[in-house]
Amino acid sequence: MAAHLKKRVYEEFSKVSQQVTLEEAPAKKLRLTKPSKSAALHIDLCKASCPTDALQYLLSFARKPVEAESVEGVVRILLEHYYKESDNSVRLKIASLLGLLSKTQGFTPDSIVDDAINILNNEKSHQVLAQLLDTLLIIGTQLPDKTAVIQRLIDVACKHLSSTYFGVRNKCLQLLGCLGTVDMPLGKETDAGPGAQTSPVRDVQSLISDYFQDQDPRVRTAAIKAMLQLHEREMKIQQIIYNQACKLLSDDYEQVRSAAVQMVWVLSQLYPESIVPIPSSNEEIRLVDDSFGKICHMVSDGSWVVRVQAAKLLGSMHQVSPHFLEQTLDKKLMSDLRRKRTAHERAKELYASGEFSSGRRWADDAPKEKVDTTGVNLIDSGACGAFVHGLEDEMYEVRIAAVEALCSLAQSSSSFAEKCLDFLVDMFNDEIEEVRLQSIHVLRQISTHITLREDQLDTVLAVLEDKSRDIREALHELLCYTNVSTKECIQLALLELLKNLTKYPTDRNSVWKCLKFLGARHPTLVLPIVPELLSTHPYFDTPEPDMDDPAYIAVLVLVFNAAQTCPTMPALFSDHTFRHYAYLRDSLSHLVPHLRLPGRKQAASLEPSGVGSGSLDSAHNFLQDSLIRVSALQNLETPGAQDLLEFTIRDLQRLGELQTELAGSADFCATYLRCQLLLTKALQEKLWTMAVPLCLKQNAKVSTAARQILDETYKLEFLYSGLETQQIATIHNVRLQAKALQLILTARSKRGVDHVLGICEKFLQDVESFQRLFMAELPHFQDSFVEKLLELMPRLTACKPHDLVKIFQTTLRQSRFIHLKLPEQIHRASATIIEPTGESDNALRFTSGLVVALDIDATLEHVQDPQTTVKVQVLYPDGQSHIIHPKPGDFRTPGPGRVRLITQVYLSHSAWTEACQIEVRLLLAYSTSSCKLYVSKPAWNESMDGLPTNESSIEGTINLSKPVKVFIMPKPARR
Repeated sequence: MAAHLKKRVYEEFSKVSQQVTLEEAPAKKLRLTKPSKSAALHIDLCKASCPTDALQYLLSFARKPVEAESVEGVVRILLEHYYKESDNSVRLKIASLLGLLSKTQGFTPDSIVDDAINILNNEKSHQVLAQLLDTLLIIGTQLPDKTAVIQRLIDVACKHLSSTYFGVRNKCLQLLGCLGTVDMPLGKETDAGPGAQTSPVRDVQSLISDYFQDQDPRVRTAAIKAMLQLHEREMKIQQIIYNQACKLLSDDYEQVRSAAVQMVWVLSQLYPESIVPIPSSNEEIRLVDDSFGKICHMVSDGSWVVRVQAAKLLGSMHQVSPHFLEQTLDKKLMSDLRRKRTAHERAKELYASGEFSSGRRWADDAPKEKVDTTGVNLIDSGACGAFVHGLEDEMYEVRIAAVEALCSLAQSSSSFAEKCLDFLVDMFNDEIEEVRLQSIHVLRQISTHITLREDQLDTVLAVLEDKSRDIREALHELLCYTNVSTKECIQLALLELLKNLTKYPTDRNSVWKCLKFLGARHPTLVLPIVPELLSTHPYFDTPEPDMDDPAYIAVLVLVFNAAQTCPTMPALFSDHTFRHYAYLRDSLSHLVPHLRLPGRKQAASLEPSGVGSGSLDSAHNFLQDSLIRVSALQNLETPGAQDLLEFTIRDLQRLGELQTELAGSADFCATYLRCQLLLTKALQEKLWTMAVPLCLKQNAKVSTAARQILDETYKLEFLYSGLETQQIATIHNVRLQAKALQLILTARSKRGVDHVLGICEKFLQDVESFQRLFMAELPHFQDSFVEKLLELMPRLTACKPHDLVKIFQTTLRQSRFIHLKLPEQIHRASATIIEPTGESDNALRFTSGLVVALDIDATLEHVQDPQTTVKVQVLYPDGQSHIIHPKPGDFRTPGPGRVRLITQVYLSHSAWTEACQIEVRLLLAYSTSSCKLYVSKPAWNESMDGLPTNESSIEGTINLSKPVKVFIMPKPARR
């Protein structure tokens, strides 16, 4: 019995002790870590059975991103495998990966400099050596402030400049050009003993210039490019390089000559007034003139690439002498560029020869102009007529470059513009459309310096027969700003424009606009031909023309615009002309100006008065005074504050209508103030002090105001250009206020903590994003809504949703009104649909289920990146809406800030019983991820940057134009 009890006690004690032991045993903790990139790479490289497998592993590894904390381990694994690897291709890929990894942000590449130099000194393969030097170049560019490291890299480059492989020498020269400095010694004394020779200390430019005469053309090219790299790094190149660069212009290889042309141009800009001797003579000229002649000679080079480059560089040499400039238009050497001997020198030579005039022959002692053109020319005869050669070149790229260079030089010299006019007009007959179009644009740019003669105008107007719409409209634009010499020119231009109008009716608006400017620029030339244009007679009444005739409207537009500055012209008008003026003044006010007609009652003028008709300065002062008056308001809830806001908004809107130059700024300020007014009124509603079921109507009203404020902020950010960072931050602050208002309304009207919690988290993320993007602008937001939220951010992250909503509501009501700082210039994006006009009652008929093409012609103003942001919306009567993306080729740029959209929209629908109207308008698509302030992607895998990326998703659209209504009639299909 006792033994059995003792056994029971022992067993119980064992169980308890075992349980205590189990309870006291510490629990094992699991640690979750990311898989190591270096370990994975090490395993892959160890698994490789041959160099091909190792190369495949390295190639697949290069496509994967590497975090900054893993880079050092990966580099060590790569270096370890490099020492073991015997295959050149694998070592080459490892060297390339080392350079790419050194670009990773957060990694200090100076930690691998020693290893990179060590493996470079022991490397035998030329290709791998070149890649290692490229890696050292990447590391050096990442460490511009480490002088000691840069010096070591320069020494390594100097050491390997004597390599027999051109690729190694190229990389060494590139490294010297990117990292070398003026005061950096490139040679060191040897330690061979007291009797040994020492290498002199040289500067980087002299060392690089030694390789201008290298036996390999690729090395010569690399040497010139390295010297140009020094110039790009704002190191002044020595003038002694000029003669060496000129010799390279006659090199046998295209790349060398191309780089040498660039080198000569750089030196001409650095030392334009320096004097250089002319070979084989005692004459001296300015360096810029000498280099101009040498670059002119390269326009006749055998390579079209060199010819294009030379022609482009000529256009930027504005310091050249006028007689050198004019020589480019004549293939014969002008006498101005020959050095002629004086009469004393000729008499001395005649005396020394022992010959005297016998008097038997007429003028046998007269000065002779014939000289040795090869010995005393101030410019090479091959360089004469450089632009003539360029404009007649067989390659259209050369011709375009020559046309652009002529334009650049003619803009700075009115005399040269007159001389090159005939050459530019002749280019209107070029066989390539792009050359013709560029010639028209160039002549438009220099139109202030020239006046067209009748023969020149005849050549210009012949282009109106061109089938290309772009060519014709560019020519209309040219005629708007061109001066002509005689009244016959006006008649000729009008006649050809009317023929153009008859042949191409779609050019109507462009032709009318052209005649508007043509009449305004030449009132004195239009005056003598008014009776002929209007078909009037001093004694007999003539029939009244048809006002529906576009040609007659074109003539009236010409005459009325000429009459604006010619007070004697209205006396030549007949009675029906005055009636037609009143009609056109109402229907085409943008083409017909306001005229003061004698003896007739003046209609209410459409011209702006008051602020609009005054100077731009007074209008700008009015805008500033309005903003200052509003900025005096500290609290918008005070009596009279909202009335002042409403009056200011009304004044700014009127100012934008009267003064087109300030329309963007005035509309921007008015929209911003409207957002503040809506927000203030929403916060003053009675719903904040009432129960939710009692204020459903007020809830809907405030919700509509919040949605309207959000829409207005997107317009402020994406519809206006020229905004500064402070204005964008102010817009985002208002947007956060609108989102907070929506959040509060959602929390009041909906039940469920999870839904409100998700909205609160999204809102806090928006606040953190604001802080990250606009950190530098936060001092300008004192006592603002976003500043109060940032101060409470540590507390907000731990609050419950209900408490968060209360804090948002209190902060929203206590936040201060942020005053708007107006930038220099703001432009509002806009669009005008020219075609279709929406005036036709004739329906477009097509079979249901099939498509019909609708031509769209619109003008865009101040739209940024129109090819990706502008869309066409078609709204059908049944509520269906289609958004069409125009092709990039449908956009044209006729002038700065203006874009022309000419495209086709395909319509389709089921059968209708009668014709109905559809609405066509242009939209501006936007996405908040496309904001310029967002951080760009990391530099790793930069080799993949050339691949196409998906466009950012469209978050919303803004109306860019007024809708145009078009009748369509889908008919049922015939059976």
